[in-house]
Amino acid sequence: MPHKIIFATQRYQYLKTKLLALAQWEEGIIDIRDFPDGEHYHRIKSEVAGKEVILVGGTIDDKETLELFDIAHGCIQQGAVSLNIVIPFFGYSTMERAVKQGEIVKAKTRALLFSALPQTATGNKIMMIDLHVDGITYYFEGGIRPVHLYGKDLVKEAALELAGGRPFVLASTDAGRAKWVESLANDMHVQAAFVFKKRISGDETHITAISADVKDKPVIIYDDMIRTGGSLIHAAQAYIDAGASEISVITTHGIFAGSGFQKIKNSGIIKKVICTDTHPNALAIHDSLLEVKSVDKIIVACFL
Repeated sequence: MPHKIIFATQRYQYLKTKLLALAQWEEGIIDIRDFPDGEHYHRIKSEVAGKEVILVGGTIDDKETLELFDIAHGCIQQGAVSLNIVIPFFGYSTMERAVKQGEIVKAKTRALLFSALPQTATGNKIMMIDLHVDGITYYFEGGIRPVHLYGKDLVKEAALELAGGRPFVLASTDAGRAKWVESLANDMHVQAAFVFKKRISGDETHITAISADVKDKPVIIYDDMIRTGGSLIHAAQAYIDAGASEISVITTHGIFAGSGFQKIKNSGIIKKVICTDTHPNALAIHDSLLEVKSVDKIIVACFL
């Protein structure tokens, strides 16, 4: 087996540290500096020739995406025998299809960018966790191998922790995630629920019904990601109006864009939020309402 060495982009150093604590991998060192004109300097200082490279970074914005691509390309140029790109949160996933004429499908263009990386001797692999849309894996082309990792076990563990031994209903924010939530609920032998929505306008929806009886029951809502919190609060209020005794939330990707987390807290209807550390924004929030669990074990398990 080739010797493993791990690198990470600037914003994912925290996850590299956690992975190194679990696995006996070499820590990769990169010199990163910014020029006065805004350009970025990267130099791979560790020896990577003949080694299996693990590179952690998210496509959370254009700068992070390009840094991830640049480091990946640099490792290949320096003779990495294989390349494993770990993208805990694949951004642009809400732009996975065009609805209006002329819209650019960013999820596809980003997939094509990483598909353009030269091949290493034993191949390139890209690993993503709880994609918003499964079909994104089909956007990658050439010799790169996409792998979709699921955080089901982590979500189930969080749900049981929130329930504290009580019967509960596992719910989704809309019908779009209903099948995934139903699968989780079946695994845990609990009831599943979701809300039916009617779109009033481009940015306004109205909840017309709830699929299950939640009266006097604790409801745990799962959604793959929370961005601004608007849809989550809307759904949570619907479950409260239907008689739910309390609302807790689990999400894989805690993006909490803008004042998203504060909006959730200010709503006063959500008892607890559990998310993972796939997005660095979650780690910047220090509030008793939020608990952050790591995906480190899910990632390490792929290399055992």
